[in-house]
Amino acid sequence: MSVVTRFPPSPTGYLHLGGARTALYNWLYARQHGGKFILRIEDTDRERSTPEAVQAILDGMAWLGLDYDEGPIFQTNRFDRYRTVVDELLAAGKAYACDCSRERLDALREAQQARGDKPRYDGHCRGRGLQPGPGRVVRFATPTEGQVAWEDLVKGPLAVANAELDDLIIARSDGTPTYNLCVVVDDLDMGLTHVLRGDDHVNNTPRQLNILRALGGAEPAYGHVPMILGPDGKRLSKRHGAVSVMLYREAGYLAQAMRNYLARLGWSHGDQELFSDAELRKHFSLGNIQRSPARFDLDKLGWVNQQWLQQADLAELDAELAALAPTLQRPWQAGPAGEAAIALLRPRCRTLKEIVEQAGFLFAAPERYDDKDYAKHVRANTPGVLDSYARRLEAVDDWAEPSLKQAAQETVAECEIGFAKLGMPARLALAGQAQAPALEGILLALGREASLARLRALATHIRAQAA
Repeated sequence: MSVVTRFPPSPTGYLHLGGARTALYNWLYARQHGGKFILRIEDTDRERSTPEAVQAILDGMAWLGLDYDEGPIFQTNRFDRYRTVVDELLAAGKAYACDCSRERLDALREAQQARGDKPRYDGHCRGRGLQPGPGRVVRFATPTEGQVAWEDLVKGPLAVANAELDDLIIARSDGTPTYNLCVVVDDLDMGLTHVLRGDDHVNNTPRQLNILRALGGAEPAYGHVPMILGPDGKRLSKRHGAVSVMLYREAGYLAQAMRNYLARLGWSHGDQELFSDAELRKHFSLGNIQRSPARFDLDKLGWVNQQWLQQADLAELDAELAALAPTLQRPWQAGPAGEAAIALLRPRCRTLKEIVEQAGFLFAAPERYDDKDYAKHVRANTPGVLDSYARRLEAVDDWAEPSLKQAAQETVAECEIGFAKLGMPARLALAGQAQAPALEGILLALGREASLARLRALATHIRAQAA
């Protein structure tokens, strides 16, 4: 049997982390089995669905690299098909028209709640033989006996008595179909073999299985993935920080790291933490999805991102940073200068954003020097030390780390000082502050001309201040 999975977001907002993880699991399972992955846009809620939200979903899928074999398929383009199915169910006596007023339904609910009963429709119109028409909804005739049972791929065996279910509405009074009907028809028509989704849909599954069985369709295997919680153990929401996938791109996280982290957020393969895409496709298994909710940990995501950042291709990172820098209003020079900046700074950074924020001095000479560092590291002999260092650097034939280290050692020996008396003022000259990467690394990233100019500029500045 060929595997067919789907991801069916509602375009009422951004692509959130929980949805992205669900999409990833479906994508991995389809790719692992050489199957088909479908993107379906469930946009029947016309009031809340927006083109902007659709684009946000498409952007998020594209950034995460979750390519789909079919789609995006929009439910609003399939209304004729849903109406045909509603008519078939009515003709077969498996659905019926209902004209119960809002007032009657409200009174029914209040009476049930007063008795401590579970609120549900009482089947008042089930045997009345009403014909569909304006102002009348269509309800599915749920079996009154037996139960709906299925072997959940994540939770194990589950069952719900039909007596616990009511006759749900499958077409509204204006003729538009409802969620549970649309999902069943789509899954049936698209040949779904596996439905992996959040466990907030567990209550929908028995309803959908009843409709599917009424239509005589093949039943997919269902798996319900526990939700993602925040660090405080409550459902992940905006109060915990960014929940939109694209906000993590803007914050400087790599798509590879997000795929890795989201896959591990509720799934495991031994003690392994870092997974390439090939390893995820090889090792992912539904049986290793945990049954308890996962907790989102920003520090852990940062660690995973840092690991991938260190081994990513410089040219690819340069392109990402060039796109990110304008949104942060920071300078970035793509090309050799950008790649040199990445090589210098990424050992100290967890995200692309941190690299951009720290890289400014590599693209423009300091306009001012950090006051505290200036007061701490500048002495009367500092201009002479910087001049000596600049002369030795100017004479270096091979602008490479060994030669640059030798120039520093010779300067320290000549001036009879400790290395800090050179290193700290030199960093101040090159970066505008003493807290900066290794001296030779800065020199390599800046190049000979810019390095010499900055060293001499600080020496001149110190002398001017002393005059």
